[in-house]
Amino acid sequence: QVQLVESGGGLVEPGGSLRLSCVASGFRFSDFAMSWYRQAPGKGRELVADISSLGSTTFYPDSVKGRFTISRDNDENAVYLQMDSLKPEDTAVYYCMRPNGLYWGQGTQVTVSS
Repeated sequence: QVQLVESGGGLVEPGGSLRLSCVASGFRFSDFAMSWYRQAPGKGRELVADISSLGSTTFYPDSVKGRFTISRDNDENAVYLQMDSLKPEDTAVYYCMRPNGLYWGQGTQVTVSS
């Protein structure tokens, strides 16, 4: 079965950085695009990054463009989210997601606070 396991969340000060990881299993990872979403308290889930199956194409909404970078390692069945210049409004639970089939990980908490 499809499994997505995130890690790397935590507490960071404004302006700091974090790198999230998502390890996938149960499917041929290199065949599928992957995404990162986030959900802040009281809000809906928001897309923060997409990457194509071979990593050649990425997408970011304006809210994170220039600060977040998505990447993947198909040999390791992993997708990453490098988050720089973090702001308090980036505080949320971050989810790894496979759009084809709508598979979600369990999420990892990111808190940006001084």
